[in-house]
Amino acid sequence: MPATTPPPRELHERIIDWFGVHRRSLPWRDDPAPWRVMVSELMLQQTPVVRVLPVFEAWMERWPTPADLAAEPSGEAVRAWGRLGYPRRALRLHAAATAIVADHGGEVPSTYEELLTLPGVGDYTAAAIASFAYGRRAVVLDTNVRRVFARVVEGVQYPAPTVRRAERDLATSLLPDDEDRAAAWAAATMELGALVCTARSPRCEACPVADLCRWRAAGYPEHDGPPRRGQAWHGTDRQCRGALMAVVRDADGPVAPEVVAASWSDAAQRERCLDSLLDDGLLDLTPDGRLTLPG
Repeated sequence: MPATTPPPRELHERIIDWFGVHRRSLPWRDDPAPWRVMVSELMLQQTPVVRVLPVFEAWMERWPTPADLAAEPSGEAVRAWGRLGYPRRALRLHAAATAIVADHGGEVPSTYEELLTLPGVGDYTAAAIASFAYGRRAVVLDTNVRRVFARVVEGVQYPAPTVRRAERDLATSLLPDDEDRAAAWAAATMELGALVCTARSPRCEACPVADLCRWRAAGYPEHDGPPRRGQAWHGTDRQCRGALMAVVRDADGPVAPEVVAASWSDAAQRERCLDSLLDDGLLDLTPDGRLTLPG
């Protein structure tokens, strides 16, 4: 393995140039208005681009501004979220839109610090909005970026399960000083991880920095950290919650409990998941005991 990390300027030039040729045309990238970027970032958390695209387009047509979304009940956001999964993200986006209207004049804040004050906006999302929507210099560390840095610079197959101080310091040291270049770097490294330096089948022959990659130079050593967990689905509480939500979401009005019950056979799991949906605010009970989306 090379004794030193690849020269940052060389990485910047090659990866940003590669991005200029190979970047995908995506609606939130082609028109990076702040609200569009924010909606896309919430939707893309743990959900592939192909599933997000139709929901994003329908969402933006219905709610082109934060004020449009904030004016409707949160249950409508949950309904429009459809089958993207993790529907609490819809509630967070509605809460963020409400805060944007109340505290920021209806405009998505432009600084990392202000963005962090919004409901449901954490470190990554705040940095991504600041960078992609406003061209700010920010450390954007999603799964794809972290994997690129782990392989090219650190020489390991996968990053740690969570972001550590050393990893953030490394990402900060690699960030170009110029704001425009830093924003391009954030988008380019993310795209490289999504299209080329993928988790399971990296296409090293298509990588613009293959000859600089420490993991490749070391002979592709296998991951020796904590076991990486796959995302189970069948028979899990996630699947059960999704099935219960689908019944209520697709109905024209409140749904009787027995109708919801018919969607899942395991009674104990069904009741546990139903309680969790009520606790999370994703479902409400009407006075006569029927289930509905939050008002």
